[in-house]
Amino acid sequence: MNKSITPARTFRNTPRSAGGGRHRAALVQKAHASIRKGSKSFSAASRLFDRATREKVWLLYAWCRRCDDIADCQDHGGELRVEGCSSDTAQDRIDAIRILTRRALDGFPTADIAFDAFGLVAQETGLTMEMAEDVIAGFDLDAEDWRPRNEADLMRYCYHVAGAVGVMMAVVMGVDPGDEDTLDRACDLGLAFQLANIARDLTEDDAAGRCYLPVEWLVEEDIEPGQHTKPHHRQELADMAERLITRMDHHAAAARLGAARLPFRSRWAILSAARIYTAIGHEVRARGTAAWDHRVHTSKAAKLRHVAAAFWEAMVNKPKPPAKMPRWTRSQLAERATGA
Repeated sequence: MNKSITPARTFRNTPRSAGGGRHRAALVQKAHASIRKGSKSFSAASRLFDRATREKVWLLYAWCRRCDDIADCQDHGGELRVEGCSSDTAQDRIDAIRILTRRALDGFPTADIAFDAFGLVAQETGLTMEMAEDVIAGFDLDAEDWRPRNEADLMRYCYHVAGAVGVMMAVVMGVDPGDEDTLDRACDLGLAFQLANIARDLTEDDAAGRCYLPVEWLVEEDIEPGQHTKPHHRQELADMAERLITRMDHHAAAARLGAARLPFRSRWAILSAARIYTAIGHEVRARGTAAWDHRVHTSKAAKLRHVAAAFWEAMVNKPKPPAKMPRWTRSQLAERATGA
């Protein structure tokens, strides 16, 4: 080893500081701007949290949004940018997400405010790299141009990109990381959200070269490869969207059991988000074959109605147990992810 070159002489030590040394108020302000731009529905629901919880939720959201944007070359979830976003560089982008996340968790500055925000909220709440890896693994699947072969594969993907986020959000809200049942229910809510998103975005995903419908479903509907969004298959597409929404409802009902254990303000916020997102899925189902003529969204007035309904639901706080719990559980999906 050449002793003339040592780390002490060639590198300036960077002091460790949660949030990369940035002021917390600045990180919270930027995170708030991110959620307002990236998700109007979740932004509306997040205002219902108490201030301390709300700020932590924003900080975590900023990291989730930034990771998604880096992976897909987007700006706050806008149109997928295919040009200039080569699949050849996809794994490099995922590697960058991992490196920045690890650096943020280690307390070093990242030169990216969203990752610095993650470092701060992780330090405040106990989020771990293992939790982050469960989310990043979903980006790996997209980078590999992955397609689900069956329903288990579909749910595994939903677990990574949304169920695992639900688990992290629960921890940020103060749920004990050892409270497995409540974390299972938080995962259910994330799964419900993602199933609604997939149903709503079937044609948008197809335009970007992605399909999250299981191959087995497409075969059952006798749809030719790559033809599922064509006009002559619109009824079959509506039928498969119905299957997605049915599963969304199962997971959303189970999630309410966990929400009942949260403090009132957090419970109200989560139930509001659940109502807003599942309403998107229900609208897709109601529109049938016309569901993708115009993108389904929730109006401001409708959001207010959902928030008001969620208030009374949170006050009563007696969720009705579903007749049957969802088929897919967090432990099953995590095991499939590990064994993949």
